[in-house]
Amino acid sequence: MKDYFKELLEYSHYYNLAIIKKFNDGDLEFMIPERAIELLSHILNAQKIWNERLKGNSDIIKVWEVQKADKLETFEKENFQETLDILEKEDLERIVSFKNTKGESYQNVVKDIIFHIVNHSTYHRGQIATELRAQGIDPIVSDFVYYKLGK
Repeated sequence: MKDYFKELLEYSHYYNLAIIKKFNDGDLEFMIPERAIELLSHILNAQKIWNERLKGNSDIIKVWEVQKADKLETFEKENFQETLDILEKEDLERIVSFKNTKGESYQNVVKDIIFHIVNHSTYHRGQIATELRAQGIDPIVSDFVYYKLGK
């Protein structure tokens, strides 16, 4: 099961980097909707928050904090490696206790949190695609089945 989660994380990482590359394309610099940048920042912030929760730490970043464009790629790569390290070391059935951003206490197992990281990213990448389309920009096709075809 860890191999499957690793594949899902690699898929998510691949398309997060593809979106970052598109955002940094000189031709698009002034056309990228602010909401798309906010959503990508949110994806990265949320993964960092979950990584910290899995390690037993408090949230160290605000979930809707907008990241600087020139830091997105580094942030994504660090998040990805950190999540892979957690996946490698963790018992997928371990129960994790955490507080959400409102301070409410919850528990979940590691495997569900890792699935949530991927699913949450996929959801918001869809929103980014909608934002780009609204500006007449062709979005990245980020469906998992297309990712698998390219391997």
